[in-house]
Amino acid sequence: MAAPALAQYAGPAILSRGEAPAAMQSPQIDFRPFLTVTGTYDTGLAGVAVNSSGQLVQSAAYGTSIAAGISGTHSWKHTKLGLDYSGSYSHLFGHSFYDSTTQTLSLGLTHQFSRHVLLNLRENAGIFSQNFLTLGLPQTVPFDPSQSNIPVTDFFNNRTYYLTSQADLIYQRSTRMSFDFGGDVFFTRYRSKELFGPGGYTARGDMEYRISRHTTIGGEYSFTHYDFTHLNSSTDFHQAGLTFASRLTQWWELTGYFGAIRAETYIVEAVPLDPKVAALLGVSAAPELIYSLRYVPAFGVRLSRTFHYGVFYITGARTVVPGNGLFLTSIMTNAAAGYTYTGLRRWSFTMQALFDRGSSLGNIIGTYGDISTGFSMSRQITGGMHFVAGGEARRYQSPSFNQYNRNVYDAHIGLGFTPGNVPLRLW
Repeated sequence: MAAPALAQYAGPAILSRGEAPAAMQSPQIDFRPFLTVTGTYDTGLAGVAVNSSGQLVQSAAYGTSIAAGISGTHSWKHTKLGLDYSGSYSHLFGHSFYDSTTQTLSLGLTHQFSRHVLLNLRENAGIFSQNFLTLGLPQTVPFDPSQSNIPVTDFFNNRTYYLTSQADLIYQRSTRMSFDFGGDVFFTRYRSKELFGPGGYTARGDMEYRISRHTTIGGEYSFTHYDFTHLNSSTDFHQAGLTFASRLTQWWELTGYFGAIRAETYIVEAVPLDPKVAALLGVSAAPELIYSLRYVPAFGVRLSRTFHYGVFYITGARTVVPGNGLFLTSIMTNAAAGYTYTGLRRWSFTMQALFDRGSSLGNIIGTYGDISTGFSMSRQITGGMHFVAGGEARRYQSPSFNQYNRNVYDAHIGLGFTPGNVPLRLW
């Protein structure tokens, strides 16, 4: 009646706990650094500014980029560490205002204190100006990044900083029953003072019961608080629901949750007073409290197929998110599909498609979203030298705001360097 040893199969992954597909979990992937030098072409470059006609100022430019990073996993007797880090500097010819530094870090640490107690730590952090982040399933990180508070719908080319720290203490009461007690802390900050940076925390817990070797069901509850910079606004929401996970075959896995959210949003705004009242009181505006209460159906689901050298996945979710700096708290529906492959000989590539549609509950009432698709690949030329290429196309769209509709394209091609004879890993 004890928990399985670390790194052994312990049933299908639980999406509500942020776990990556169980079949992806390997004891060790060697840590390998890399360096790439590429030529780039970017369109839709847009700062937080409009021209004299009130239209968004956009540019397109060629440039160059240099990037470096390291990824891998290592397992000890009771501890497993997974890391994926990359950093780059990009220069755009004739448009140096949009020169940028991008860094992303994903770190996962699992430690088994005893036969019944397990600790999972997840860390996501980064800096970017143009948002081409993808939330796939990196093979070196033991969690699903889509279950973290990572900004993926940002509209402007604006320096953005984000950090998400998550911790879960799992008590394996028996081979069938386990309890999770977890919490998250996160924030996002923007260089522009016109954008609202969210921050907040989550407290959560669940109970899971394995009704068979391959199927687990349970229930979960969480409380989340959001607040924002430059604005007196906050959101509190409670989420409760049922969870499920099933290992359909040795390589196929289905996991998810469904339930409901009760979201309360508060905004304090300055409202202009009637001129006669303003003259009497000597003030031109007074604060007004705007309150809304919404009940939202919530769900998340992931179907994955793990291969020897890659993983395919389809995901979908409906939840409440802190917005994108322009819109505040929003009800977000999204869907994604992707495939990641890292072979043992010459090829490595990643493909992904993503759909987001949000409905704002905060300062600006309306609908917004985007559709994007992208890929990255590497092909070993000789030794540690590789050919690398990639690109992304994104369509920002809103039926509520015409100026929000725009297309953005990014493409890069160049050379990469990494030690060994295994293809360069690009997630």
